[in-house]
Amino acid sequence: MNNSPLFDVIIIGAGLSGIGAAYHIQNDCPDHSFAILEGRGSMGGTWDLFRYPGIRSDSDMYTLGFSFYPWKNPKAIADGPAILSYIKETSRHFGIDQHIRFHHRVIRADWSDKDQIWTLEIASHPEVENQVFQCRFLFACSGYYSYEAGYEPVFPGRDSFEGKVIHPQKWDTNLDYANQKIVVIGSGATAVTLVPELAKVAEEVVML
Repeated sequence: MNNSPLFDVIIIGAGLSGIGAAYHIQNDCPDHSFAILEGRGSMGGTWDLFRYPGIRSDSDMYTLGFSFYPWKNPKAIADGPAILSYIKETSRHFGIDQHIRFHHRVIRADWSDKDQIWTLEIASHPEVENQVFQCRFLFACSGYYSYEAGYEPVFPGRDSFEGKVIHPQKWDTNLDYANQKIVVIGSGATAVTLVPELAKVAEEVVML
């Protein structure tokens, strides 16, 4: 433990929130050391993970974007690739990308009242040199859902269904859905952005 890297602040997650948190620490607390631990091999969080057709923001990017590096694209409701590019540009512009450690997935966090320190255990990975990190302040910017897999209800008869069943979180970008009959289950933000794109080439699209 004594050889574990010790930071004033550790941020979990290199998505929109993580980059924003890093900027404020860097700008408002310049004497504080910090690191961003990102479990995946790339930054951007939601906007890097999801690749389904039509992915876009469901909020105005002029308000969802960073106040310290405003969104300048004329499209207020932007697509996923544009938002990802914005996050990466912001990170590079302020040198925040130099503080990101990829493939560092935090699997345990323990607080010591005696030492006033967090001890973080990192999942084993070929590119990870240190399995344990420590910090005085822990900032969780990891989102609210599992990156491993999205929620999938149990549908009786699914095993005998001859068509394809796809979850948007694990969309196959090589999938050819042209001239197909498609049912989209759900009517939230994901479905509302997905349906119009599918309808451009599919034979029929039904939202349940």
